[in-house]
Amino acid sequence: MESIGSPGLWLAFIAIVLAMLAIDLFVVGGSKQHRVSFREAGTWSVIWVAVSFLFAAGLWWYLDGSASREIANAKSLEYITGYLIEKSLAVDNVFIWLMLFAFFGIPLELQKRVLVFGVLGAIVMRTIMIFAGAWLITQFHWILYVFGAFLLITGIKMWWFADAKPDLANNPVLKWLRGHMRVSEELQGEKFFVWQDGVRYVTPLFLALVLVEISDLIFAVDSIPAIFAITKDPFIVLTSNVFAILGLRSMYFLLADMADRFSLLKYGLAAVLVFIGVKMLLIDVYKIPVGFSLAVVATFIGISIWLSLSKEKQARLRS
Repeated sequence: MESIGSPGLWLAFIAIVLAMLAIDLFVVGGSKQHRVSFREAGTWSVIWVAVSFLFAAGLWWYLDGSASREIANAKSLEYITGYLIEKSLAVDNVFIWLMLFAFFGIPLELQKRVLVFGVLGAIVMRTIMIFAGAWLITQFHWILYVFGAFLLITGIKMWWFADAKPDLANNPVLKWLRGHMRVSEELQGEKFFVWQDGVRYVTPLFLALVLVEISDLIFAVDSIPAIFAITKDPFIVLTSNVFAILGLRSMYFLLADMADRFSLLKYGLAAVLVFIGVKMLLIDVYKIPVGFSLAVVATFIGISIWLSLSKEKQARLRS
């Protein structure tokens, strides 16, 4: 599959990601137990978005000099569109995390440790899935229609069940874990495993981590085909995915106290998935321009956020 991913670009991307992870883990206390403040979450959310768009600017500058202005414009737009789609769909994942932590009674100061491992796991899983998806598309063009139908059906289901709440108590994975592992009754700080009377137990923090990783996997199944509808270049798909994921933890703590204010956002995300599914199903009939796709995605998300805030404001006035 044709890609702009030269060895130099790959090395630059990997170096940026490793540097930012190192700063997050060892400089700002990502590996230490502490409660993430709204200000810290907001600051790091801005930093991650800025780094993501600086990468887009650097990519444009590199391609403008090494390829052509046309290629630079096209690939940069694909990256930004993929980043926006991934970032938007990730918001739904944030809401799932909120429910998971509330279900297990995980305090804010312990959530960061779970999300550190959750983000690292998501990067590894998505890297594998993206290269596997790129290979499948190269070998079997018809798989694009499967992806498109899947996104269309997923979008319709998301719209239909937007107000449904997951039944975590009867989650089959959680039932299996409780049936095959000894689980401690209480949290043990940041520990995932503890020894009691010579027997090893897993803590509720470990159960939360497992379900966070599974939720990452489920959402990757939605978001990765969505970006393949924009571009089939593995470099663009992976970089837009990873940069969106790296800022996801900060976005979680930023939205933790505001989740109820975005009650209609799921409908906007559902509309995005339906649009992208249709776009993929029409790929051999009419190729919807990337710029138009970006405008549609931004419009759906923007309208759903505006309607959510309006609804929340009216509810406040009535009370």
